Amino acid sequence: MTLAAQVPDGGTVLIDTNPIIYVLEGNPLGAPFRSIFEAVDKGRIRALVTPITVAEVVTGPLRANRDALAERYRRTITQNPGWEIRDIDADIAVLAARLRLRHALKLPDAFQLAVALEEGCSALVTHDRDFGTVSDILVLGTARRSR
Repeated sequence: MTLAAQVPDGGTVLIDTNPIIYVLEGNPLGAPFRSIFEAVDKGRIRALVTPITVAEVVTGPLRANRDALAERYRRTITQNPGWEIRDIDADIAVLAARLRLRHALKLPDAFQLAVALEEGCSALVTHDRDFGTVSDILVLGTARRSR
């Protein structure tokens, strides 16, 4: 079963940084995530990202002095149909702090999870094992690990 098949029609997924980078750069690790991107492109599901993801996705191209590529990546994940960016506000910050403590997450991961929960996402799509113990939401794309 593909990752996208686990998301209901009309559902929204928060996509974490690594799957986006893998797919945009043609990395073989992106293969499992392509079905998610295709479902977004077809309008079956919606993708949500945060400013954290935008910053992380453009870091590589900016480090390589490839400003045009960084801008292309930014537009891809914030301006294409089916993609939306959700700003982080004080309410999300407090929820992120609670989730950080509950799940022993790094602060950026806690923000990702907080946005996904606040926005009622069907799933969080990631390649980050740190989400392996999260049970608040369906986590797609990463191996579960015990606490």
